[in-house]
Parts: sequence; C-alpha cells; structure tokens
Amino acid sequence: MVRLNVNGREQQVDVDPDTPLLWVLRDTLGLTGTKYGCGIAQCGACTVHLDGDAVRSCSIAVGAAEGRKIVTIEGLSPDGSHKVQRAWIEAEVPQCGYCQIGMMMAAAALLRDTPNPTDAEIDKAITNICRCGTYTRIRAAIHLAASKA
Repeated sequence: MVRLNVNGREQQVDVDPDTPLLWVLRDTLGLTGTKYGCGIAQCGACTVHLDGDAVRSCSIAVGAAEGRKIVTIEGLSPDGSHKVQRAWIEAEVPQCGYCQIGMMMAAAALLRDTPNPTDAEIDKAITNICRCGTYTRIRAAIHLAASKA
C-alpha cells in the first residue's frame, strides 16, 4: 500500500511503488485531467504539483510521491475559478486542448513563485509542448493571470 495526499485528501492505493504517478492518478484514482503525452517527461501534458513544484508525473514513481502533497488540475480549482484557469478561457488559449492542463499547472507554479513574470521567465519556466502552437496565447494568458493577483 502506498499512502498519498492528493488534492488535500489522504488516500491509500494498492499499487507497485514503481508505478508512474500518472497512471495511479488516472487509472487508480480516476483523476483523468492529467494527460498522458509522451511518457518520457518531455511534453508536459502530465504536469502536476508535487509539494508545490510543477513535475512531470509520467516520470515519478508513486512510491517517491508518498508523504508529499500532490495537486492535480482537479485540485487546483474544482470549479475552474483559479486565476490561471479563468485567464486561459478569457485569452481563448486552447485549440485541441490536450496539453492545456499541463500548461495551466506549470503556469500556476510559475505565478506562485514569480507573480509578475517577464516573457523570458515564462519561456524558461514553461517547457511544455503544444502541438497546436498556441504559445503566444499561453504567454498572454499567463500575463493576464498575473495581472489578476
């Protein structure tokens, strides 16, 4: 059994401790907001917060997350009221939308640490991949969210 704190809720899961956190979140706990993209921690579709840091959940064994605070998009704001989620809608960021959950999780971590980031700071922190190429709108949404402190 692995003990997890996911979105503020203590849970026990009966999985191999080497199972990627992504699959435990999606398949065991039913939190399907976190997406599978590449499986090698490159694309960022699976980004969640682990003790406040944006991490790629496909590359972290669930055993390494035991005793740490995990936040998924469902825990960022269940009703979509987080300033990043609102900015994403206002700036009409998504096209296909697949990568956007990971983008929002990365942006939320960035804004927590850097409340008013420059374009260079955004580019350095947001390394997620968007196949639709919505990077200009992503940057605009991050600036919009920052203005709504």
